[in-house]
Amino acid sequence: MRTTGFERHDHAACIATGVATAERHCAAAGLQLTPVRRRVLEILLERHRAMGAYDILDVLREEGLGSQPPVAYRALDFLVTHGFAHRIEHLNAFVACTHPQRRDHTPAFLICRVCDRVAEAETDLADGRLARSADAAGFVIERAVLEAEGICPACREDRTAKAQA
Repeated sequence: MRTTGFERHDHAACIATGVATAERHCAAAGLQLTPVRRRVLEILLERHRAMGAYDILDVLREEGLGSQPPVAYRALDFLVTHGFAHRIEHLNAFVACTHPQRRDHTPAFLICRVCDRVAEAETDLADGRLARSADAAGFVIERAVLEAEGICPACREDRTAKAQA
């Protein structure tokens, strides 16, 4: 399993790659990546944490891109539908997809309960225990949302440093 989200990385490149991938996909599929949709994706990529629709709406409002909830919800619905963002069920919030070029992946989310940062881990649903259990029951899994809550490396280091001080 590979995890993306907690490690140090070139954040500007991360944002640029995410937006460029969305632009390419939308152009190829004949979809419109409107200025609001693009900005919502950028906001999610910039923050690397779970954000509620109203948090996103606050940013859009400050930037003059919309002040009504449907503006944020429509953009988020588009991004989730087309695989550029994911809904974190546990938090009723959204994060940018770290693998938007892979349409077939089943993500698992590692959610820091201290800072709300979310890492997206790649999983193989077909090889896991859940798949075997579903198989044994004659059940076909069409969609799964895997979420785990804990403490990210940065918050764990902060706690350790404070405890040693």
